[in-house]
Formats: sequence, structure tokens, C-alpha cells
Amino acid sequence: MIIGEPCRSVLRRLEEAGERAYLVGGSVRDGLLGEPVHDLDITTSARPERVMEVLSDLSPEPTGISHGTVTVTVEGIKAEITTFRIDGCYSDSRRPDSVVFTDSLEEDLARRDFTMNAVAMDLRGNITDPFGGASDIEKGIIRCVGDPRRRFTEDALRMMRAVRFASQLGFTIEEETRSALMELSSRLSLVSRERLREELDRLLLGKNLVSVMLGCREVMAQVIPELRPCFDFDQHSRYHRYTVYEHIVRAVAAAPKDLLLRRIMLLHDIGKPPMFTLDNAGEGHFKGHAPLSADMARQIMGRFGFDSATIGRTCRLIAHHSDKIRDLPRLKRLLAELGLEELLLLMEVKKADNSAKNQFVMAENAYFDKLGETARQLIADRACIDLKGLAVNGSDLNAAGLSGREVGQALSLLLDRVIDGELPNQREALLSYIKEVRK
Repeated sequence: MIIGEPCRSVLRRLEEAGERAYLVGGSVRDGLLGEPVHDLDITTSARPERVMEVLSDLSPEPTGISHGTVTVTVEGIKAEITTFRIDGCYSDSRRPDSVVFTDSLEEDLARRDFTMNAVAMDLRGNITDPFGGASDIEKGIIRCVGDPRRRFTEDALRMMRAVRFASQLGFTIEEETRSALMELSSRLSLVSRERLREELDRLLLGKNLVSVMLGCREVMAQVIPELRPCFDFDQHSRYHRYTVYEHIVRAVAAAPKDLLLRRIMLLHDIGKPPMFTLDNAGEGHFKGHAPLSADMARQIMGRFGFDSATIGRTCRLIAHHSDKIRDLPRLKRLLAELGLEELLLLMEVKKADNSAKNQFVMAENAYFDKLGETARQLIADRACIDLKGLAVNGSDLNAAGLSGREVGQALSLLLDRVIDGELPNQREALLSYIKEVRK
């Protein structure tokens, strides 16, 4: 692992001031994995005040000084520098009530969550690894430092971090750590929704999300309880080969690595169980599940503190995800409602949905690509899809003798006829039609 110059300069200056300093945590882990190191975490024997003195020219910020953390920016890269410490009790199951600074690097590493994050490296590349973290990184194992029950009881968010790391890195959760995670997962209710949301978003973009979400589904249900009814729910459909929950998981994985799309797929079928019916032939149906899923998604996202614009876009696409688009008039109306950008996103949602069904259903995905191209062409050709594109307006109809509610009704009628291809979008033809209708 090569330590970049911004980090080297901070380590060097602290050492030259008579202190010990090490790169630690995710910075070392990612470096050992050969991944780019974006955030710099440094641990040091220097007390916070001493760090601020030594690095005064870097405009140090006391971002967590009560817990020993100072942040500096070197060549545009933020570095969090924390004094060696021992954590006190965690009465809120999230942060230590107090910390005690120590001169021991090993004591500092012992307080950390996972062995892979308890590896330190000095300026010369020498490793300090009292818990076998480097070996676990090499083997792809997530293991708690010490007793996993204690680690998860101290800070309940660590359970969600374990699951997120397993998805993100493609690692396996060690058996004792996994057992403690399952046993204590209900403690995730103690964690703020905002922190859970951050971890969930990272999990959804992970390369190993299918295995993790299927293997740790109780954790997922602790975060989103509405997922639990989807577990083991047989869809009884020739279109589906998975339960509702597994279909959801595989649809997430099939979507492009875009947070909006992956959140949509996570919630797109969450309303299926209550809408299930079985016909006389034994075929399952879920009529009305899309708008219900959208309503449920709105409530879930509200709990997580999403902004109204993100909630609105997510729920609109969920509400339309099972729409049948069999002809050009239906595409035009949907394009007018959603706009081109959202309609193209809807095509991606539909393709991801199909990709998690039986193999023969995927043949429809080429059709969705064609619909996207047609929508682009309609916009390029300035096709009439809404009242703004109609060749007549309210003033024209007033001049033709219409007034009040008649005007709006006539415009809606004309737009329908134009979209359905029954009338050309030409001013004289439209006015002539209205005159005939009025007779």
C-alpha cells in the first residue's frame, strides 16, 4: 500500500513534533484492498490541542474535540485526526458517554468495531495489527474486535455497518459476529433513521447485495418493517420464479447503480402482500399493488427524512411501474405526465422488474428500449402531447363563441382526439371539429 503525499505530510509533521501518528481504519483497509483511499483517518498520541498547534497552518477544525477529533484539509483532502483513546459507557447505544485519552495505540485499536478497521500503518508503511485485521481483509471476513455482543450493544449502528460492508466489499460475516448480529438486530430501533438511511444507501449499491439481503433479511426488516410480510410470499404466477421479497432483492440488483433507481426497486412491490388474490385457475394477481406500494413508500421515506422532491419522484415511478403501455397514445399521455427524464427512468424500472422474473419475461425489455427511443423522438419532433402543444388555445375558443367551463372541456376533448390520432393538430381542423360538436 502506498501512502499518498497529503497523508504523508500530516504523519511526518506530527512525528517531527515528537508524536506518534498512524493511518488507521477504512483508509488502511481500502489501501490493502487496492482500492482508492478517499478519506483519511489518522490516530495519534498527540492531544487535540497539540494537533491544532502543530497543524495550525491547515486551519484545523475541532469537529469532535470532546472525543479527541480534529479535522484538517490537505490539498483538498479532509483528514480526521483523533487522539488515542479508550471509550467509556455507551448509554445511548450509539456514542460513548466519555472518552479517556491514552498513550497506547493497541488500546485505541481495541475499541474499534471490526478487525479490518483496527489496522494501523505508520509513515514508513509498518503495520500494527493486534487483532489479525490484515488477514481478515485478505480472506474477505468481517469480524468484530473482541466480543461481538459487546461491540453491538455499545453501538447498535455497527450491525448495519457490518451488513453494509458485506454488501459493499463482498466480504463474509464471521459466524460468531453474524450470530450476535441476528440476536441483537432489534437494537437497530435505537439508531437514528438518518444514520440507518446512510448505511442502507451504501448497501443498495454494493456488489454483494443479493447474498446479504437474502441472508440478513431480519436486519432489513428491522430497518423497514414493511418488508417482513414479503418474506416467503409465494406469488403463484407464471411470470415469477421468486417470492415477493427475493424478487424485490433481485430487482434492486438488476437496476443500474443509481440510488434513485435502487430505492425505487427496494420499495416497488412492498404493497403486494395485502393486494394478493388467487383466481380459479390458481394464478396469483396483485391488482392495485403499485399505487399502494407508492403510498407505503411515501410513509417509509418520510420516516427516513427524505426531502419532498425525492419522495415525489420515487413514488410517482413506483405508482407507474406496472403500467401497460401498449400503444402510442398511452405513451404520449405518460410522457406528458412524467416528462422525458422520468419516463426514461420508468423504462429502467420496468427492465429491472422484468429481470427479476421468469426468463421469458425479459424479452419485453427490448420493447421498453424502443418506447424510450420513441419518447425521445416525440420530444425532438415537438409532437402534441399536452395542451401547450395544441394548435388552438382558450382565446381561439372564446372567439369561436365558447365561454367558461366549455373552454376547458373543449380543449381536453381536442387534445384527446389529437393524441388518439383522430384529428390533425391543425388550427382550422380543430376549430371546425368544435363547431360540429357544438351543433
